[in-house]
Amino acid sequence: MKVELSDIIRRYGEAQALRGVTFSHAAEIRALVLIGPSGGGKSTLLRLLGGLEAPDGGTVRVNGRELPAHEHGLHAYRRMNGFLFQSFNLFPHYSALRNITLPLEVVHGMTPEEAQEKAESGLRRFGLYEHREKRPFELSGGQQQRVGLVRAISSKPALLLLDEPTSALDPEMTAEVLDVIKELNEEGQDIILSTHEMGFARAVADHVLFLAEGKIVEQAPGSGVFDNPQSEQAQRFLSRVMQY
Repeated sequence: MKVELSDIIRRYGEAQALRGVTFSHAAEIRALVLIGPSGGGKSTLLRLLGGLEAPDGGTVRVNGRELPAHEHGLHAYRRMNGFLFQSFNLFPHYSALRNITLPLEVVHGMTPEEAQEKAESGLRRFGLYEHREKRPFELSGGQQQRVGLVRAISSKPALLLLDEPTSALDPEMTAEVLDVIKELNEEGQDIILSTHEMGFARAVADHVLFLAEGKIVEQAPGSGVFDNPQSEQAQRFLSRVMQY
């Protein structure tokens, strides 16, 4: 995966979420990890990279392609990617199975038979097949988030974008979901991840961006930001979150 950001600006009313963010890299990246304090711009940047929003200024390029600024072009780009957010975002009145087959049919144009085969294969893979007919309220948080992951990857996305996917989970459920994400990454899935799970971020990252106050304050390949943070902001943040 190649990501290039040139002077990205994003505003929400009077608030400026991203302030001239610029980034490029020479080496291929399999897992790009965004860390930093809440409100620093991680989720906004992830949404721009996934085509869920367009910047107010600057250009975003992913794998050499400049993302369009208009909704029609962004809609086509979004269909190529998979998304998982901190809230589970499952349809509450549908079964786990139908939560996966519905977007495969409606968004990706699969036949009901193709969609069911894909969904059942993913549910089996992640130990959820026996729960396929349960609705979300009948599943644990970890199970719901794993269903969300199956939904996100069933269309074989070019990018898998994960925004704080474990923030609503207890430690055991967090481990369940992180194991699945790590497995996908090891199998070659390109991932852009925003997370507060520093140990996991350090383990999977090919490149880390530390964002604060709408800017990339620091960046480095692999575990460089964790091993030797250069900025005072990164040092202060990591000393707090990795203290215990």
